[in-house]
Amino acid sequence: MTTQQLSDAELAAQPAAYWTGAAYEALIAFIRARHAELGFTQPQFWLLRNLSKNDISPDGQGMTVPELQRAMSSYLRPEDDLEAEAKVLLERGWLTRDGDGRLWITEAGEEARLDIKQHAPAIRERIHHGIDDADYVTTLKVLQQMMRNTGSDLV
Repeated sequence: MTTQQLSDAELAAQPAAYWTGAAYEALIAFIRARHAELGFTQPQFWLLRNLSKNDISPDGQGMTVPELQRAMSSYLRPEDDLEAEAKVLLERGWLTRDGDGRLWITEAGEEARLDIKQHAPAIRERIHHGIDDADYVTTLKVLQQMMRNTGSDLV
């Protein structure tokens, strides 16, 4: 489906669910491709973030893969294999695993997390290119209202 030849009235009749799904897939594919170019995966970055006391982790304590899966359940994709992703990070020395199966971020992992994080502004800039912040905010508010209108408890 394309919108290049549609009028505003025709665009207003377009299905929001189709376009939000298409946008989600396009944005995730773009982000994951940029991460791959930089030598890591999005799930690897999430693992580091969820294990870092300087980021998402509330207490800096180690977590098992099932605990991490629960913590990331709202944004993991079906194809994401946290055990396989953790194995790569263990091999790189960015994570360690204790006798109870809990993963812990290492100093090298924290340095890697910070290095990876520095690329986020450029990725965001590319995604937001040509989009005024006010238009972006309006879009998010419209999407949130649609979610409220359909009974979502996420907003």
